[in-house]
Amino acid sequence: MDEIELRRILTTAKTVAVIGVSSKSDRASHQVAAYLIEQTHFEVFLINPAATENILGQKVYKSLANLPFVPDIIDVFRKGEDMPAVFEKEFSAISSQATGKTWWMQLGIENQAVAEMAKDAGMSVVMDRCIKVDYQNLIPEGS
Repeated sequence: MDEIELRRILTTAKTVAVIGVSSKSDRASHQVAAYLIEQTHFEVFLINPAATENILGQKVYKSLANLPFVPDIIDVFRKGEDMPAVFEKEFSAISSQATGKTWWMQLGIENQAVAEMAKDAGMSVVMDRCIKVDYQNLIPEGS
């Protein structure tokens, strides 16, 4: 995906769900979620089916199915080999409203089969990119 399309996604999106967020501050998912909450225009929803407490002072949801609406960007922190199971579980909650949304697989995560399923559902797909890094590089401060 080129920078023009990434910039469009990042500037038009208003909501982000971070799937696989960790309560451990040394984990990338925790650091990226903190950045998105503190430094961007996004309303951020945290997803972790195993979480039993708030993370970063925010409620943590078990699944996208527990959110009141479908977020514009679904940012996934799960291994590439886990991606089909994650997509299958989470997509069922958003399938009727997936068109125009973005399935974002974080840096180091790629899964072509999931990318094709998401594209077939009308979603944009970003693979092997960090939303924090792209936001810092593509969105001017104060936007």
